[in-house]
Amino acid sequence: MLRLYGSAKSRALRVLWMLQELGIAYDHKDYAPRSAQTKAPQYRELNGNGRVPTIDDDGFVLSESMAINLYLSRKHGSGFYPADPKNEALAIQWSLWETDRLDRQIVNYVRNSTELPEAERNPAVAKAAWDEIQDSFGVLDAALAKSPWLAGPAFSVGDLNVASALYRGLFLDLARWPHVQAWLRRCWDRPAAQKARAMRE
Repeated sequence: MLRLYGSAKSRALRVLWMLQELGIAYDHKDYAPRSAQTKAPQYRELNGNGRVPTIDDDGFVLSESMAINLYLSRKHGSGFYPADPKNEALAIQWSLWETDRLDRQIVNYVRNSTELPEAERNPAVAKAAWDEIQDSFGVLDAALAKSPWLAGPAFSVGDLNVASALYRGLFLDLARWPHVQAWLRRCWDRPAAQKARAMRE
């Protein structure tokens, strides 16, 4: 049985969403980021970085949530992995784009604007992050104005990977980016997404 290491309050959220979409049985080790479990020698043998998530799929060990989802969606022959090479490339492109353009930025913005106690917030970090986020949302909105999905005619691993990273975006005012707002709602309204979200909240 596939084993997933990682809390829903980490990037493992996107893997939990994918597992729900695929209907795969799995054993979940709810390891929080930087927890004692991630520093244990047994876990470091699986992931030398000590980060989550990691999967052990009957002896095949893989880390990095984007790679995990690309692997799982392809392995299980789901419609979530694009069959067309061009759409496959788009799914990979948007997954990599998100890690560079939105992942850390949205975490930094939300933490330093609302999540952290006020005394621990850094307004300069929040502003710098928000400036980058606005640019990235503009790029994403333009793409979604041309197509309702990021990597082909239907919801795919590309959409899941990006939308899952925008969990915090569900609580932001996205009215300036109507296509992003509508797309994010479509993604997170999926039953599998709702199940994963309930594990986090």
